[in-house]
Amino acid sequence: MNAADDFRFKSHELLLDLDAAINQMMMFVATRELSGERWCAAVTQHTDAYAVWSSHLNESSLPNPHIPRPGSSR
Repeated sequence: MNAADDFRFKSHELLLDLDAAINQMMMFVATRELSGERWCAAVTQHTDAYAVWSSHLNESSLPNPHIPRPGSSR
């Protein structure tokens, strides 16, 4: 695989993790379970999944025209 395919594969994997965390939180919201150990664990899972996904995006060496690079005039 080339770098773009590797990036896409890893992004997809991380987005599946993030989506699962969001779905779990949505389930708790629907059942009005907005406190307690399970809610805190779901919030932690979501926070961690987002952080890993965001880090992956920011560490990518692939050019993205939508993300201004340091020192750019944009």
